[in-house]
Amino acid sequence: MRLDAVYRRDPDIVFRKISGECILVPIRRRVGDLDNIYTLNETAARIWELIDGRRTLAEIRDALAAEFAVPVQEAERDLLEYVAALRACAAVKEGPA
Repeated sequence: MRLDAVYRRDPDIVFRKISGECILVPIRRRVGDLDNIYTLNETAARIWELIDGRRTLAEIRDALAAEFAVPVQEAERDLLEYVAALRACAAVKEGPA
């Protein structure tokens, strides 16, 4: 994955905060399929918010490092791992919004 790449969220995935938990819910798939509902930790939720079709992965990495006060290498590792997971479940696509 290139750090100069830009990703956009799939519009069929909805982000919700419910009782302090952040979840992603696909809205165009089978409603009863709970395997397609994803609970996000604080870092994953922030990454989801930052993926907007305008920011590069490098910009998101730098924002994470600053906001969470972690080394850039750690922020990059977490970001790339999470974006790979989002790509695998088709929640994000490469390219501008």
